[in-house]
Amino acid sequence: MSEALANVAKHSDATTCRIQVGCTGDRLCVVVEDDGLGGAVFAAGHGLTGLADRVQAVDGTLVLDSPRGGPTRLIAELPCAS
Repeated sequence: MSEALANVAKHSDATTCRIQVGCTGDRLCVVVEDDGLGGAVFAAGHGLTGLADRVQAVDGTLVLDSPRGGPTRLIAELPCAS
């Protein structure tokens, strides 16, 4: 999730960023949310797409909600190690 935090610092113009981490059943959920400009997208060759690829490689999911004007919310759900 360091890629998500780097995007907040580099691109969002956010003043606040919140990170939540928790487990529900056999899933680990990580939420990164900021109050920045929004407009983040998954684009070929960009960091968020690489992050999505890495999350999917371990049977996880990555959801991005970033309307223009903000806020941006990135939710990763990953299987917990057994």
